[in-house]
Amino acid sequence: MARYIIRRTLIAIPTLVGISFVIFLILDLAPGDPTAQLPLTIPPEVRERLRESLGFNDPMLIRWLKWLGQMTFSEPLNMIEEIFGISIGDSAERTRILSWSSRAPVVDTIIERIPQTLWVLGLAFIFGILIAVPLGVVSAYRQYSAFDNIGTFVSMVGYSVPTFFTGLLAIVIFSVYLGWFPSFYITTHVVDWTSWDSIWFQIKQMIMPVAVLSLFNAAALSRFTRASVLDNLNEDYVRTARSKGMEERKVILTHVLRNSLIPVVTLIALQIPGIFAGAIITEQIFRVNGLGQLLISAIQGADVPMVQTLTFIFAALTVFFNLIADVTYGILDPRIRYD
Repeated sequence: MARYIIRRTLIAIPTLVGISFVIFLILDLAPGDPTAQLPLTIPPEVRERLRESLGFNDPMLIRWLKWLGQMTFSEPLNMIEEIFGISIGDSAERTRILSWSSRAPVVDTIIERIPQTLWVLGLAFIFGILIAVPLGVVSAYRQYSAFDNIGTFVSMVGYSVPTFFTGLLAIVIFSVYLGWFPSFYITTHVVDWTSWDSIWFQIKQMIMPVAVLSLFNAAALSRFTRASVLDNLNEDYVRTARSKGMEERKVILTHVLRNSLIPVVTLIALQIPGIFAGAIITEQIFRVNGLGQLLISAIQGADVPMVQTLTFIFAALTVFFNLIADVTYGILDPRIRYD
């Protein structure tokens, strides 16, 4: 297993380098200029000096290598220094990736937005799994029963109806008419864990966006789990376990569920980077100031460094969690051996 992890990690390095080059090339060809947002009164020679100072007159390959060095060396070192409060080398001499819009370091802005994304989208992802897996197992075990039919109907509705519709519907019903929850997420609210009112307000403003995303995530995952469990219920090893007198509960939880989770783990692992990418539409509806909203703002403002960095981070997370999914296969299925 250790050799497999090392081998996959070594393969991931050139993969990420290639992804970074493609991302940088595509966005470099897109329209956008760091001086576009400057006042029109600024003379052209000043704009040209600004472009020269930012290195935009260098060849594309040189600019990509500089950006890659900042992304893989300078920014991680700055993050370590901020997290642990230590100093590594001469941090003042390290160049950082700066946003064209705010002129602030891109990674610092991303770190500021991560808590909002994890609050809402992270909880929605967890609740979606906790709902989908039991629902899929019970639906498969009681195939064509009333429970299965109702679960199928709810899952199809939850997956078919877009989140912008369910989000707006939730706001109209539970916020406008009933007045139970706030209509939008107040990002500036700081939770005081010693105050019940502050905690309760945070819970109330999270309920609607978390519920909308949980329904959407659970809908697809529950159908996938149901199909996987149905494939294993009629296998020979299940009939053998039953013929030996093993309890039905143990047959389902020990044998069927463990093998059924192998393809489900793949879907879950590939959905995890989506937490950090953010549910762009839902964040816009509920005004959650997370990474999804940050990406939309960067695209609308032609903030190329922000878009490049966010896209590369999402790609790196996808590669990483693919590796996690493959390692988990070996844990769930003893037949899989990587050595």
